[in-house]
Amino acid sequence: MNGWIRAGVLLCALLLWQLVSVEVGNPYFPPPLRIAEAAVRLWPSEHFTLDVLPSLLRVLGGWAAASVLGIVIGVLLGRSRAAADYFEFVFTFLRTLPPPLLVPVFMLIFGISTEMEVATIVFGAVWPVLLNSVDGARSVDPVMADTARVFRLSRLRWLFGVVLPAAGPKIFAGLRVSLSIALILMVISEVVGATSGIGYQLGTAQGASDLPGMWSWIALISLLGYLLNRGLLAVEHRALAWSRS
Repeated sequence: MNGWIRAGVLLCALLLWQLVSVEVGNPYFPPPLRIAEAAVRLWPSEHFTLDVLPSLLRVLGGWAAASVLGIVIGVLLGRSRAAADYFEFVFTFLRTLPPPLLVPVFMLIFGISTEMEVATIVFGAVWPVLLNSVDGARSVDPVMADTARVFRLSRLRWLFGVVLPAAGPKIFAGLRVSLSIALILMVISEVVGATSGIGYQLGTAQGASDLPGMWSWIALISLLGYLLNRGLLAVEHRALAWSRS
């Protein structure tokens, strides 16, 4: 029932947008039907293999690398108070840097390439995962920790049987935030320095004053973000099923 309500609200919003845009005639906000026509023209064309797929690979690759780095470093720092205190200043300084400001730096290092875009994504997307992993690793139940010591669990069994399950909910919360940041940085890096990708096509359409085309790429980015988030929520639901029992 809630799904039908959400669909109805969306349809009503699109209908209102259509009526208002036709009545007002503002060229910067074309009617949804014109945007849909541009989407039908652009999305299934060669742009899918030349732009959409490369963007997906960049955002997923950068997000995966950021996730692994964030979880590994975060769990290590979370279980070692001395290490966390030692690196706190460095991480605080780095995470306050807006990732888009480093795009020129990465362009100097990697040139206009996929490596530059992935590096931008990794730098910006790693922090939510890292900080949540630190917090999650510190939230291990003292009773479980004492029990693990009594049974003399190996380090691997301690990590995968006690620490990661306890940190799981907070890690997944960081992963969701990180995925949104990765998508945003993918678009920014492609608009600034790329020869392919959704962000590149978005910037090209804007430069050519193809406003329906520009809005169609914005709609595609929103759709991809929604689908990626739903996929991650499905993985989280299965991975953390034990926590709801």
